[in-house]
Amino acid sequence: MTASASRDLTVTEVRLTPVLVADPPLLNTQGVHQPYTPRLIVEVVTADGITGLGETYGDTKYLDLARPLADRLVGHRVDDLNRLFAEADEVAVDAARVSGQVDVGGLRGVQTADKLRLSVLSALEVACLDALGKSLGLPVHALLGGKVRDAVEYSAYLFYKWAEHPEGVTAEKDDWGAALDPAGVVEQARRFTERYGFTSFKLKGGVFPPEEEIAAVRALAAAFPGHPLRLDPNGAWSVETSLKVAKELGDVLEYLEDPTLGTPAMAEVAAGLKRAARSASDKGGGGRRAGVPLATNMCVTTFAEIKEAFTRDAVQVVLSDHHYWGGLRNTQHLAAICRTFGVGVSMHSNTHLGISLAAMTHVASTVPNLHHACDSHYPWQSEDVLTERPAFEDGTVRVSDAPGLGVELDRDRLAFLHRRWLDDDGTLRDRDDAAAMRVADPGWGRPAVPRW
Repeated sequence: MTASASRDLTVTEVRLTPVLVADPPLLNTQGVHQPYTPRLIVEVVTADGITGLGETYGDTKYLDLARPLADRLVGHRVDDLNRLFAEADEVAVDAARVSGQVDVGGLRGVQTADKLRLSVLSALEVACLDALGKSLGLPVHALLGGKVRDAVEYSAYLFYKWAEHPEGVTAEKDDWGAALDPAGVVEQARRFTERYGFTSFKLKGGVFPPEEEIAAVRALAAAFPGHPLRLDPNGAWSVETSLKVAKELGDVLEYLEDPTLGTPAMAEVAAGLKRAARSASDKGGGGRRAGVPLATNMCVTTFAEIKEAFTRDAVQVVLSDHHYWGGLRNTQHLAAICRTFGVGVSMHSNTHLGISLAAMTHVASTVPNLHHACDSHYPWQSEDVLTERPAFEDGTVRVSDAPGLGVELDRDRLAFLHRRWLDDDGTLRDRDDAAAMRVADPGWGRPAVPRW
């Protein structure tokens, strides 16, 4: 009898706990982060009393789906995930959650019914793998085929930011200060390096006119010569502006992420860069300045979107996110497809806690073709629901060999952050960066794209 057969892996309970977590006033093309961001903590309990942990977005549209999907998981074994995913299509999605909505800016990244389901299923899958690993005494990476690296590299995620949230808005004040110009961005990068040892840097752009953001990247290149740099304006630019920025920064950027919105526009930028590279090569310039790769976490977010993007060569690096791709196994499937087509792969990040960072680290450790440092917002989060925060050492996170994810829930912290969610009047239970910006600027609208 196998170890799994000798244990009762049947799910007897699924606990869903929405929380509000403090978030700094980080700026993006849509506005500013709210003082608190919603997350959903998932606990899957087996008949043997083992509890697995998962985490995903906590907005209302996810909670509405999480409850019926969690109900379907009860009675399944934690190693029977394929059946759960097959049944998920039977769970209806409120049409009001998807109709008429456009994924402008890619800040939420999930609008279709399938994407909404996958975002919830990702947390259930991670929780089941955590429980299964604990039951078998195996780390999650072993359940995924085994790690190919002992530590996963992450990139410093730089943001333009205010020193604090607007007056009268309740939130914990951070010690990072403002970053609104090249000098502020460089200082932020220095502190990231001193605290966490990061050696690559990504700047969230689309906030200021491109010339200002070009200057900021140039300042980073001067301060950290030879270090990989990325710039991500979240689709805020036109094709013409994208080509201009790529030409200006092609000698220092590791890749340019989602400069313009949608696969057709990205393909146009990619084609323009190829033409420029050929022209530079013909003139003896080698084409290096115009050859910057394009990365995305916006126009390739489902398997159905891969064909157009890859056949049109619209992107050269796909930034996976296990939350909206549907979990860790789907992330591995995506990486295999990227390897087949010669497309690079790394990981996107949104505001997340330590459960998600642990899950990211486990799956990233199993992907052979992961040649770019992963993104992570985690250093910006001052709060968590774990007894011990995952640590960054020399810009990496060590891959845990403990059973499951290797993290433990702090129930007092979970209760505290859940109480904040319960006490909220509903204003913060759905992330809205444009609404947060209007607290400081009442005339702020949801910016049309392209902005420049």
